[in-house]
Amino acid sequence: MKSIKTRLAALSFLEFAVWGSYLVSLGMYLNSVGLGQYIFWFYTVQGLVSLFMPGLVGMIADRFIPAQKMLSLCHLLAGTFMLAAFIYCASTGSDVEFGPLFTLYTLSVAFFMPTIGLNNSVAFNALDKAGLDTVKDFPPIRVWGTVGFIVAEWLVNFVPIAGQPIMKTYWQLMTCGAFSIIMAAYALSMPNCPVDKGKSASISDALGLSAFKLFKDKKMAIFFIFSMLLGVSLQITNSYGTTFIEHFASVKEYAQDFFAQNPTFLISLSQCSEALCILLIPYCLKKFGIKGVMLIAMTAWVFRFGFFGLGNTSWSGVWLLMLSCVVYGVAFDFFNVSGGLYVDQKTTPDLRSSAQGLFMIITNGIGASLGTWIAGTFVVNKFVYATGLDAEQVLEGWRISWYIFAAYALLVAVLFFFIFKDNDRNPSEAEVRCDEELPSAGDMVEV
Repeated sequence: MKSIKTRLAALSFLEFAVWGSYLVSLGMYLNSVGLGQYIFWFYTVQGLVSLFMPGLVGMIADRFIPAQKMLSLCHLLAGTFMLAAFIYCASTGSDVEFGPLFTLYTLSVAFFMPTIGLNNSVAFNALDKAGLDTVKDFPPIRVWGTVGFIVAEWLVNFVPIAGQPIMKTYWQLMTCGAFSIIMAAYALSMPNCPVDKGKSASISDALGLSAFKLFKDKKMAIFFIFSMLLGVSLQITNSYGTTFIEHFASVKEYAQDFFAQNPTFLISLSQCSEALCILLIPYCLKKFGIKGVMLIAMTAWVFRFGFFGLGNTSWSGVWLLMLSCVVYGVAFDFFNVSGGLYVDQKTTPDLRSSAQGLFMIITNGIGASLGTWIAGTFVVNKFVYATGLDAEQVLEGWRISWYIFAAYALLVAVLFFFIFKDNDRNPSEAEVRCDEELPSAGDMVEV
């Protein structure tokens, strides 16, 4: 029993080490080769492929190819395309063009995003075969995924190649690709997952589209709409957080600051907070209900952005950046985990899986994609990447951008407070649901 848990912990570690190798640091490299104005596209496309690839790949794994083999194949393809992106960047030096790099990157993430769900399926199957309780035994396994993400962040932050930290070079693409290839081989050692070739499933069902009937319920419609509006915030700091912190090294006053030189390490505090804040959800759902918890999440996003705008990398201001990382755990977990639990409570068993799929499509697909695109096109590119700005003006542009994002999150919170009604809250029932279902919420697609 202990052996399978250890093997699955390693599987989860590798899965998210792939993501942590580049997710928060890619913007720094793009900025260094003159592609700063295109950063948002590299994060927007993750949401776009998440609208259809996980559902389609999952349907194939259910009916034709065992999940552990599909997991291996997807990682093999994702790793191959990411290594191809690395080779392209290495061969062109500083003359990297947006088109070829973006194409290879998109193909890689298109095959990576489905692996998050497949990884969970493989783990659940292995635990079932071992006679273990998935609700009890999966969360300690999934925590190693967050550990893998953090270790990968620290790896690219502190390990130098040719005098430069990996996080500032195209070597992060090689690191990601290498982890993916290792994962592709390791996934084949997992217990076999059954397939049901007679199982009928339409593409509409696979994509969770059948759950759109939930919009007939006014309360659910309002909840999903606000989930999309809050989902707008999800990828903004992943896209631009390290690039912003790195910029302090270009300002004379902060040039030698430790955190200006190690932005990925600072941002990794966000993932540490995320791993801990999930423990607060049962108590908060019982005490405040779904509306209160969602308002806490929305308020946390206000502080996440606001503290970025107020802070700096000197010892007199870095505590504000650290606070931003701490509240990120509340902002992310309270929204994603509690939102998933609420959707589960309010849907019938026949729509449960589709409803969860719809929640992820609306938040991490539509919301996150729109948010990253809008943030890049109409805010960051206007205030940060405008031509002719010196380092001080760029820093001021970053501050204005964070304040705009904070104001947006505040507006969403105020509207949610007045518009969303949750009059049928049952504290004892919420407590029971949380105690029973919270552990499995560790399979959220964001880290």
